[in-house]
Amino acid sequence: MRNAWRAWQELSGLLLPVACAGCGRPRTELCTACGAALHGAPARLVRPSPRPPGLPAVYAAAPYENAVRAVLLAHKERGALGLAGVLGRALAGCVRAGAGRPGDAGPLLLVPVPSAPSSTAARGHDPVRRIAAAAARDLRRAGLPAQVLPLLRQRRAVADQSGLGARQRRANLAGALELTAGGGRLLRHGLPRLGRVILVDDLLTTGSTLAEAARAVGEAGGVGRESSVHGVCRAAVVAASPTAFEINRN
Repeated sequence: MRNAWRAWQELSGLLLPVACAGCGRPRTELCTACGAALHGAPARLVRPSPRPPGLPAVYAAAPYENAVRAVLLAHKERGALGLAGVLGRALAGCVRAGAGRPGDAGPLLLVPVPSAPSSTAARGHDPVRRIAAAAARDLRRAGLPAQVLPLLRQRRAVADQSGLGARQRRANLAGALELTAGGGRLLRHGLPRLGRVILVDDLLTTGSTLAEAARAVGEAGGVGRESSVHGVCRAAVVAASPTAFEINRN
C-alpha cells in the first residue's frame, strides 16, 4: 500500500497542474526566486541559543522562513516528492561546507536523523532520508565520494516536539536514539578508516535532535565532542531557525 501511494504521488506530480511550493506561482514546482532562497547564498555555520551540550558544528543553507519553510513543508507533509532534488542540492552544499578540507581522506558518510516509524508510515516516505539520498547523488556528480548510511533508529517513543521549549526538547529526546545493530558494529570496528561522518537533517530549531544523534553515534564509535572538533562528526541541515543565523552574524 505504501509503495502504491508513493507511486501515485510521483505520477500525480507529472500529470496534474503544479504551482511553486514556495510562493504558489503557477506551472512550476519551484520558481527561480524561491529556488534562490534555497541556493542563493553559501552554507553558513549556525548555532542555536542556548546550544545543547554535545551539538556538533552545524551548517545550514537558509533560514527557516517564508519560501524555504513552505518548500520544506510541501516535501515533508504534502508529498511533493519532486522537491527532494532541490532540497538535496541545498543539503549537499552544507555537507561540503562542514566536511573539512577537500583533500581530507575518506568518503562522506551521510547519517540521516531517523523519523519516527509512525510519522514515516503516515507520510508514506522518510523525508530526511530522501533528501540525504539526493544530496549524496549531487556530491557524487561533483566528484566527491558520498553515501547515505541509515545507522540510527528510535529506541523509544517521543512526544510531539511542537510547542516545546529548548529544555523540554532536550528532556524529551534524551536517550531516544540508538545505533542499529549493524551501525554499531560498523562504527566500533572501522570509523576512522571509513570516512567523515556527517549527521544530516532537514531542519535545526533548538539543536536537541542533532545533539542526541551525535551522542548515539559517539557512544559506539568514539566520536564525541573531541573528535567533532577535527571534522569526524559534523552536521548539515537544509534550514535553521532565523535566530541561529543571527547569532553568527558579524
